[in-house]
Amino acid sequence: MARLLGNRQRARPAGFEHARTSLEHALGYHFEHPGLLNAALTHPSAVDPNEPHYERLEFLGDAVLDLAIADLLMRRFPEAKEGQLSKQRASIVNGRTLALKAQEIGVGKYLRLGKGEEKSGGREKPSILAAALEALIGAIYSDGGLEPAQRAVEILIADDLGGSAAERDYKTELQEAAYRRFRSQPVYELVATRGPDHAKHFTTKIRIAGRDLGVGEGASKKQSEQAAARAALDWIAKERREQR
Repeated sequence: MARLLGNRQRARPAGFEHARTSLEHALGYHFEHPGLLNAALTHPSAVDPNEPHYERLEFLGDAVLDLAIADLLMRRFPEAKEGQLSKQRASIVNGRTLALKAQEIGVGKYLRLGKGEEKSGGREKPSILAAALEALIGAIYSDGGLEPAQRAVEILIADDLGGSAAERDYKTELQEAAYRRFRSQPVYELVATRGPDHAKHFTTKIRIAGRDLGVGEGASKKQSEQAAARAALDWIAKERREQR
């Protein structure tokens, strides 16, 4: 652990304990060495070159994530062929999906950034969010070993297993489009749930930078969010065409 943190320990930032409580709850893991969590949330721009930041933990977390998802897919789908498993893993282990997962558990608001990254919207940059999430997985592995890291990965991706890897993921597409166009990220709001327990129907609304851009419906919350994201993407594409 000392090698990953470096020889110098930086004081924890204000709000760190709240970040720790929130992220530990989301990841299902309690850190014995909170300095690892602190490092996982620290962008290189926020510290001096010799002080710990997330890059080493990101490197480790990338490998742990690959192994954890491969193992999980093998257990969940014992009859699946290698090609199917590879497509499933690729649909999960990519920058867009990891950034979305980081956004869902609130990683962005807890990041430590340098002034330049803060001004340029670093808290919502997909590349930084994805890197920080990988660093968090690496931090859990460094703190507690493979088993809790695998549990955290399963918590994050459980709802994404089993679907077709070829399905278009409108939510991740919208995340990138929203950042490029508005320098902001989508906010999903469940506005209605109706029907009996065995046949629920969900309605979700999307707001980006204070604007209502899409409404979607589906037989699950996830489906309604995908439908809303698709509607928002259509709206953005239409506005772009009209401005040409």
